[in-house]
Amino acid sequence: MNGSSALTLAGVLVLLTVVAVVIRPRGASTVDFYLAGQRVGVATNAWAICGDYFSAASFLGVAAAVYATGLDGAWYAVGFAAGFVPVLLFVAAPLRRFGEFSIPDFLGRRLGSEKVRLVAVGVVQVVILSYLVPQAVGSGITWELLVGSGLLGLSPYATGILVSTAVVAGLVAFGGMRGTTWTQAVQFLLLLGALVWLAATVVGEGFHYGDAVADLSRAPLENPAPDGGLTSEQNALHPEEPAIFGQPGARYGGLGQFALIVTLALGTAGLPHVMNRYFTSPTGAAARTTTVWVLCLAGIFYSLAVMLGTAAREIVPTAVDDHPWLADLTVDGVLQVPEHALPVLGRIYGGDAGLGVVAAGALIAVMSTIAGLLLAAAASWGHDVYERHINPRATQRQAVLAGRVTTLVTACAAAGLGLALRPETFATATASIVATMVTWAFAIAGSALTPVFLLTIWWRRTTAAAAVAGMATGMLVAVAMFTAGLFAAGGLLREALVTPTLVAAPLAAAVTVLVSLRTTAPADVEKSWLIMHGTAADRHAERLAQLVLDENRRRRAGRRARRARG
Repeated sequence: MNGSSALTLAGVLVLLTVVAVVIRPRGASTVDFYLAGQRVGVATNAWAICGDYFSAASFLGVAAAVYATGLDGAWYAVGFAAGFVPVLLFVAAPLRRFGEFSIPDFLGRRLGSEKVRLVAVGVVQVVILSYLVPQAVGSGITWELLVGSGLLGLSPYATGILVSTAVVAGLVAFGGMRGTTWTQAVQFLLLLGALVWLAATVVGEGFHYGDAVADLSRAPLENPAPDGGLTSEQNALHPEEPAIFGQPGARYGGLGQFALIVTLALGTAGLPHVMNRYFTSPTGAAARTTTVWVLCLAGIFYSLAVMLGTAAREIVPTAVDDHPWLADLTVDGVLQVPEHALPVLGRIYGGDAGLGVVAAGALIAVMSTIAGLLLAAAASWGHDVYERHINPRATQRQAVLAGRVTTLVTACAAAGLGLALRPETFATATASIVATMVTWAFAIAGSALTPVFLLTIWWRRTTAAAAVAGMATGMLVAVAMFTAGLFAAGGLLREALVTPTLVAAPLAAAVTVLVSLRTTAPADVEKSWLIMHGTAADRHAERLAQLVLDENRRRRAGRRARRARG
């Protein structure tokens, strides 16, 4: 349905990201493959984290959620951006000071337990797979709209999933963290550029956010019904009233709104592909400064996404008569797939080239996040399992090869699950299938990893047995709750079930504390505490004291040896 110019422009933008990988040097050591030699600067790392974090859920999903549910969709933007506040305050600097390859590596060394490491690997893989699948779905949706045709007899949706996943898996496997860092930094700048261009174009054509919200709020909010036509949304806060675009309640009640924000905010600190990036910073101070940059960029990015979701809701119905191709994508002027909101705006104002810019931005968002997730999977399997347990005597070349193989296997699993899902299956139950599925990953991370992670960093008494119990509790409760929520009829019960972190995270924290009080803390906890929380002067004094102790031990050993000889 689209001209070749859109595909050509998309290809050029994606090609730039490939070049960004090819021109970077790549080392053969695990430190270089997983951590880019721990020499990534503040600005570059901030851009790379944004490229990692601003996924299909951010670029397509937030605007889609706002388009479909109005103010309730904006809670996704609030939660995604707010997630870096606890990271800034509690995680970034101590995590980098302690230094390791991954979350499982950090927990295993801090608590002195290989069991903790292996359990954390399992949880991390569940989070990664939960996050990868919606990225695959987003790439399928984008390819379907941008290209409209498949390859080798495949559907456009399946082609988008397979092509994007295969390209990124290859780039990550051969480029490692160094190549991926520069790829993600370039991808973020292109992604932000696409969003800024679209926002400037819409505003230049006369769009005003405040006026649009007021206009859209004059009538009940309607969305496509499963059997055709439109159906009015009911207000979850006031069931006797219809939902309004500019008022809360179109999708979530009071409990659901609060639970969603908590789930997204807590989940960020447990996302392995984001937290692993802090190990690439040269110092703890650099990690903290990087987070400040990310918070500023997130505020800009999500503000634009919310504005453009609103713009699409106002502009698309009036554009149907002038753009006949919209008839295939809409029902009575409302998009059938909310994730089409930004690409459709791009085509309305820029033709096929405009569609190419926005759709390429969406593909870039997907590819960048997939790259970070695959690297996190490689680090947890390749370093934490293969090097530590399967082949402890592995050479650097063998260890890097294990990471590359893990990358390809994880990519295949994610693509397979993405192919098994179709957005239409969930269209009537969710504001945005991409944003909703990513929320599940945040729920598991925020329930199973973040409580244990924070306690391990900030409570000396945390033990290995407690960490295992806490992670298991958080993950099992979270998975059980949102699985039950998929079959719940609705109301407060369903809202609590589909955003389970509000219940699962406190349970995980309580279990961790209780078990810690009944078990023994690691013997070297004070040393770990000094590394994570001591000042530079403290750590310098500790090193000097250790040197003095070592020298005294050598002198005593020498005196004993002389007495034995005499």
